[in-house]
Amino acid sequence: MSALEAAQAALAAEHAAVYGYGVLGGRVAEPRGAEAREAYAAHRARRDALTRTVRDLGGVPVASAAAYALPFPVPDAAAAVRLAAELEDRVAGVYSDLVRAARGALRREAAAALREAAVRAGRWRGGSVAFPGLAERPGPTG
Repeated sequence: MSALEAAQAALAAEHAAVYGYGVLGGRVAEPRGAEAREAYAAHRARRDALTRTVRDLGGVPVASAAAYALPFPVPDAAAAVRLAAELEDRVAGVYSDLVRAARGALRREAAAALREAAVRAGRWRGGSVAFPGLAERPGPTG
């Protein structure tokens, strides 16, 4: 995967995260509402920065969709918290790809974004994973 392809994937994930936080923001209860607003602002800032990055890499930034399919219904605060953790996990995954594909300043920015998403996911979930951004593998059986 090229740096441009990975940056486009990260941009698409940020578009989805901004949408997702827009959905969950109205359902999450205080005091977590402030946390949701901060995450929403952070994803908007990352989205805007990635738009510039994609252009700098010679690409045309992927546009945001009008709506995104959520991984599950979000009828209440508990589901909103689960959605926030899921969004952050997905964002961490695409940033791990960008870390692998990029060099220099872009790689440092991707690593910072991966770290931020992993920390937010851990806060929403109430615990972290061993290797954020990488798919968890089941342990040995038998």
